[in-house]
This record gives sequence, structure tokens and C-alpha cells, in this order.
Amino acid sequence: ARSRHTWRRQKEQPLHIGQSSRRGRVVKSGCVAMVALRFPPLSLLVFSPKTVVSSSSSSLAFFRRARRPSPSRFQLCFSSLSTQSEQQSRQEVGKDDGGTLPKEGVITPRSQDFNMWYLDVIYNAELADYGPVRGTMVIRPYGYAMWEAIQDYLNVKFKETGHSNMYFPQFIPYSFIEKEAAHVEGFSPELAVVTIGGGKELEEKLVVRPTSETIVNHMFTQWIHSYRDLPLMVNQWANVTRWEMRTRPFVRTLEFLWQEGHTAHATEIEAEKEALQMIDIYTKFAYEEAAMPVITGRKSRLETFAGASRTYTIEAMMGDRKALQAGTSHNLGQNFSRAFGTQFMDENGQRQYVWQTSWAISTRFIGGIIMTHGDDAGLMLPPRIAPIQVIIVPIWKKSDEKAGVLSAATHVEEALKSAGVKVKVDSSEQKTPGWKFNFWEMKGVPLRIEIGPRDVSNGSVVISRRDIPGKQGKVFGISMEPSTLVPYIKDRLQDVQASILERAITFRDSNIVDVSSYDELKAAIAEGRWARGPWSASDAEELRIKEETGATIRCFPFEQPEGLKTCFMTGNPANEVAIFAKSY
Repeated sequence: ARSRHTWRRQKEQPLHIGQSSRRGRVVKSGCVAMVALRFPPLSLLVFSPKTVVSSSSSSLAFFRRARRPSPSRFQLCFSSLSTQSEQQSRQEVGKDDGGTLPKEGVITPRSQDFNMWYLDVIYNAELADYGPVRGTMVIRPYGYAMWEAIQDYLNVKFKETGHSNMYFPQFIPYSFIEKEAAHVEGFSPELAVVTIGGGKELEEKLVVRPTSETIVNHMFTQWIHSYRDLPLMVNQWANVTRWEMRTRPFVRTLEFLWQEGHTAHATEIEAEKEALQMIDIYTKFAYEEAAMPVITGRKSRLETFAGASRTYTIEAMMGDRKALQAGTSHNLGQNFSRAFGTQFMDENGQRQYVWQTSWAISTRFIGGIIMTHGDDAGLMLPPRIAPIQVIIVPIWKKSDEKAGVLSAATHVEEALKSAGVKVKVDSSEQKTPGWKFNFWEMKGVPLRIEIGPRDVSNGSVVISRRDIPGKQGKVFGISMEPSTLVPYIKDRLQDVQASILERAITFRDSNIVDVSSYDELKAAIAEGRWARGPWSASDAEELRIKEETGATIRCFPFEQPEGLKTCFMTGNPANEVAIFAKSY
């Protein structure tokens, strides 16, 4: 059973959010049964316990006439939980979130409640919906189009660097997971395990893929025999299951989509070069496509991927100043090849273990884009990621104006499409132009073109930028002739891309504090900022900071200050600085 929402479109109101629930029931069949090694508690909410939803004018309403809230509203709790009746479910949510529920057609201001704002945006912008299993989500077309933009960019880069796409099975023998000690220790709490198939108990339990290092090594052992078979470099686009304790759409879900690359090399130097090459590709993608100014660096020993020798990461600062690990690249050394016996004959006829890497980016990146760029109005998408780069809103009042306005809108749409711009005309007649302006701003479309009867007469259009609100972002009198309009639109899209990146860089840099003592670090973390300081202390001291402040070492940045440094924790010499922050 679950609590979920339904949407109905009504006049002057694009989204009607309602709630329904059904009683749970046990179904017996011969289907596969999955058992998680550790189940999360049944009543975790993803938003803060003191959520307050304002009905003030600062909240974005998509309708002009106020409506009485429906008796049954959408319960914005991703870890959705109830097998009770609808009334009991709503009482439980009201108790856990302070008694408030989201209102119809309203996006909570980001500055008021970041968690509720994030959930409001995801559902109102039609990025994702609940799955029937607690902690899962259905990625809707608008959200999946963002994932496709990520795939399109990375697929080109992977193939340019010599990697080939393939696919490995989702089910992995449990004995594979046990072969690498650190790997099984790191993943056991998150495993989903299959014990029954075809109505019979399996001879060996099967793990639903949490990651693929083990099954990849099993296959590599069969494919690699000689140094001539190396390097072997593959990638797969797949789904992954991890039984998370606390879920959040896109950022942390029971199942998610990702790409995972796996490579085998003859030498340690080649593997290290590969790991660094892939984290560099992720860094360039973050900056150039997603407009996310990540900090690239090496993870601490405690934060290193289970079974890896070194982990490299890109860390992004979200709008609430928490860190998001947006992508990782691992130098696996020979840990997995020794566990699985993955060897090759070198040029001297000697048997050697291969050196390996793995690297991944997931749909978590979509959550990062939302939280990096969004504002009180909703999404703000980088043009290179946006499913729709330009929305055209035709405007008319009289019936005799309609044909001319729509014809002009179609003419502009065709010109932009032929130039490779992702454009859409909103010619629906059920909504007012003002409603459409708000709706497409909420969905983060970078540019809006308005065409009315006067514009048709003048042969011009009005263009508004999503990143600059109000009149400041609006330009009148741009010719609708393709020779003028197309280059103008392309230039403005580049301007928007650069503008939101620069804004994110400024926000990030203004919220990183250099510290020289533990007290200064605690003060910075208490203010919600990132702390950067020299570090050479022990793992125990790192754990102490995590326990006392909630912050972890996000990375040792590749870009390091020069000169002598003193560890702020111990007073001993330090070779590098580390960045500490609270994270998702």
C-alpha cells in the first residue's frame, strides 16, 4: 500500500494534487521473492520535522483565483509508508511534519523550507512520481529527457576515449560479493537478496546489482588471457538497487539509473591514468553542460569506495550549502583481480594480475542540477541540459487574431527547430498567457518567446530570460526573421548557460571558509558552510569531527595552495588541505 498523488488539469489551475491510499495485501505466487538484509524503518520523512508551508504572496501559485484546498492533498513524503487507512496515514504525516501539508498549486519558497521546495519542484515540474514500492520513483518524460541529455554527452566522451558499451546481468551470485572482503563489508547493509525463484528456494542466494565490480571480474577472468587483450575498457548503462535507509527523489532511492565504467590494464600507471581521465570527463561535464562548479579531488581513506585503492570525486555545493557527491572514479588496484584470479600473461611470459578502475555517474546528478540552480519560482535549467530550451507563447484576445498569431508562432518554431534548438509552442486555449508564463518558468525553460497581434504586425517577438526575472530579463522588438532570430536565440542560450554557472561559482566560493583550528571548523559547519583547512590527522580524528559536527571530508582538492601547512587538528605538518562539509 502507498500514499500517492493524482493530478488533474482544471481551468486556471494546472495542477490539482490529491491523495488516495489502498490497504496492503499479501500476494502469493511463484514469482521471485526478494529479501533485504536490513530493512529501513517504516516512517522516515524526507522533509524537515518542522515544515511550514506559507500561503503568502511569496509562494508561487499557478492560478489567479484562490481555491479552497481539497480535503485530500498530496502527501509529499518520498519514503511513503502506510498500510493503514487514508485517515490514519494523513494523521501520521501530520504528526511527523508538524501538522502541515502542501497546498494545491503552490511551490514552497526555497529560503523558507529547502526540502519541501525540492519536493514541490520535482512533482509540479513533472520530473518524477512515486513508484508502488517504498523508496522507488518513476522518472517521468521531462525528467528522463534530462537523463538522456547526460547520456548523449557522456556516450560521446566514452567512445572518444576507447570505451565500448555492453551489459552485465542484474543478478549476481552472493558468493561473488563475499570474495572481496572490504567490498562485502561496505555493501552488505544495502543489499537486496533473492532467495526464491520459480516458487522454489534457490541453491545460492542472488544479489540484485548494487554495483558490478564482482560480476565484471568474473567475466574479465574469462576474456583476458594475454597482454594483447589489454586494456579492456567497457561501460554499461543500467539500473542499480541499494536498500537505502533514508530516501530522497533522484538523490537517494532504492533503485536508480547510472552508467558504470570498468577497465582492466597491464600496469598500475595505466590504471591511475584512466581513473584520472574519467574524473576529468565528469568535471568537464559538470562545468560545461550542467553549469555545476564542482570541486575535484581525492577521497579520504574512510570515504574511499569499498574495495578501491583510491577514489576520486566531484563535489558540488547545493543551494542549501550541503555537499553532493556528483560522480566518482575509482582506482581499484589489484584488489578485485586478486580476489577473482583475473590474470594475464605479460610480454615476458609471466602471469600477472590486472590493474583495474571503475567509475560512475547516476540520476543523482539530476537532483544536483535542481538543487544547484533552482529558485523560488521552481527549476532553472542550464540550456544544454534543458528538455525544452525555448517555449513560445502565442497571445490573442479576439478570434480573428488567432490564425495570424499561431501562424507566426509556427513559423518561428520551425526556424528554431531547423537550427537545432529544442523548442515548443504552447497553443493550449484552456490557460491564460500569465498562467503559461508561470508554468514554464517553474519548469525551468531558459527562454520564452511571446507573440501577440502587434508583434505579428511588426514582424517581431518579445523574449524573456529565465535567469533574469521581471522586466530586466525581457527584450522587445526582436525580428522574427530566421536570419536575425536564430543567431539571437543561440547567443542568449549561451548567455544563460554562462550566467547560471557564474552565479553558482560565486555562491560556492562565498560559502567556503578557510580554517586554521578545530573551533573555526566547528563554527563554519554550524553556519552551514564548507570548511577548508590543512589536514594530516588520523582516521580516528576524522571520525571525531563527523560525530561532533556531522561533517565529513568531502575531498582533498586537486588544486592545493602552495607553501608550508600545519594541520589544524594536531599542529603537525600537513601536505594538503581538505574540505569538510555536511552532505546528502
